[in-house]
Amino acid sequence: MTTMAPESDIRRQELAGFLRSRRERITPEQVGLVRGRRRRTPGLRREEVAQLSAVGVTWYTWLEQARDIQVSPQVLDALARALLLDRSERSHLFALSGATDPAPGTECPSVTPALRTLLEQLEPIPACVQNSRYDILAYNRTYGRLLCDLDALPPEDRNCMILAFTDADWRASVVDLPEVNRTMAAKFRASMAGHLAEPAWKALLKRLETESAEFREVWERHEVVNQGGRTKYIRNAEVGLLHVEHTNLWLGPGSGPRLVSYPPADAVTRERLERLWSLAAAEPPSYGTMGE
Repeated sequence: MTTMAPESDIRRQELAGFLRSRRERITPEQVGLVRGRRRRTPGLRREEVAQLSAVGVTWYTWLEQARDIQVSPQVLDALARALLLDRSERSHLFALSGATDPAPGTECPSVTPALRTLLEQLEPIPACVQNSRYDILAYNRTYGRLLCDLDALPPEDRNCMILAFTDADWRASVVDLPEVNRTMAAKFRASMAGHLAEPAWKALLKRLETESAEFREVWERHEVVNQGGRTKYIRNAEVGLLHVEHTNLWLGPGSGPRLVSYPPADAVTRERLERLWSLAAAEPPSYGTMGE
């Protein structure tokens, strides 16, 4: 006879693993700490997370050991900030802890005011910030008009996977759609390997399988591809065909958020991107963010 572990034990184990994985992905430099020569721990040390969160080292260690201890919403809020959790990760932290988030609208800490300024200054080059789940966390005005009208979409639909497989305007803008979507699904599968138990990832996968027969077909191939840049053609509805270089600039570890930009690959595309930016600039700026 198999004995099932109590739900509370499973939650604590999930919480412990989640905290460890988030701690290990953050470099000391990202939170203003000095790396030092003898560092062997990937990411932050437990005592560094405790220091940043203003909690006891022993207490935080018990959390990562799945001890049966109570955690207040205020402490969870401090941990979420110290670990640079995005909105979905923050929600996951509170769900695992069985607590109510006192600030559910907290912005993703990876989208800083300086990063917003960078997005603006990159124009007319389209650029956005995405996480590894392809959520579009923030974008400039040119990117907001590149493949579809992002401002017209609810925040929960601003996800490249959802748009690539379900949004008519986005799909009409992608040249060689079947091959591009097949590659995207392969990249998504590779990214998901480290997040198989996380509710936000499972919910996104379920939605894709429910809403797109095309996605179900390519997902069954079990193909995987690492993230990387490439030359792309985009058929913009307002300015015509664009030839761009897809580039990724990681804002942390490879599994974290990244700045995605589309510099022009030729003079014609540059002129057309400038025209697209002029059209977008004629409207009030949004510099959109998840949850706005």
